[in-house]
Amino acid sequence: MVTAESIKHNIEEKLTCELVQVDGDGHHFEAVIVSAAFQGKTPVQRHQLVYAALGDRMREEIHALSMRTLTPDQWQAGR
Repeated sequence: MVTAESIKHNIEEKLTCELVQVDGDGHHFEAVIVSAAFQGKTPVQRHQLVYAALGDRMREEIHALSMRTLTPDQWQAGR
């Protein structure tokens, strides 16, 4: 079974992040990801970076992943 912690670990392993929070029930997951790598990127490009970090897991194991992808400045402004 896929866990929120394993998804978090994969994202942090491949993408430099200031914050990664993942919650889910084993089938559906929600993530908040804050990374300077998102600067100047469209929402689609940001999601593509996360998908690349997760690799084949997105096609084979993770059925649904909802994401909020923010730059550090966006994260601070929203707090």
